Amino acid sequence: MGHISTDTSKLYTLQLASKLDSIVELENFLELLLEEHHVSNESYGNIMTSLNEATMNAIVHGNKCLENKKVYINVEVVNKSKFIFTVADEGKGFDFRNLTDPTLPENIEKDNGRGVFIMKHLADQLIYNDLGNEVEMHFKF
Repeated sequence: MGHISTDTSKLYTLQLASKLDSIVELENFLELLLEEHHVSNESYGNIMTSLNEATMNAIVHGNKCLENKKVYINVEVVNKSKFIFTVADEGKGFDFRNLTDPTLPENIEKDNGRGVFIMKHLADQLIYNDLGNEVEMHFKF
């Protein structure tokens, strides 16, 4: 069976080297994508922030800034009303089930878990694969 192209769904992909400069590439990619789909300012900010966090986590924690390892970003645009982003790295993953709550007083000073908390708050849906090296985020727009 061949690939069927419909106007209900559109796919984009981006591959990044695991270095901090790659964030600029990500931002340029998102800017074009979000303008093409006439995304509101509020959604724009939420998506930028979440994708930034997910990509930084993938580069720094997942791939340990090893430039030969890649971060894979896929975007599916569904019915011109929803983005499904997946950000995957080549790392060993992490236990997303046992993250500390960054809003609790004893964790305010800690850095880990804050990115995930932000992404959960901004995305309409956030799903990790079992290993924890791939995150899927849904945004309605």
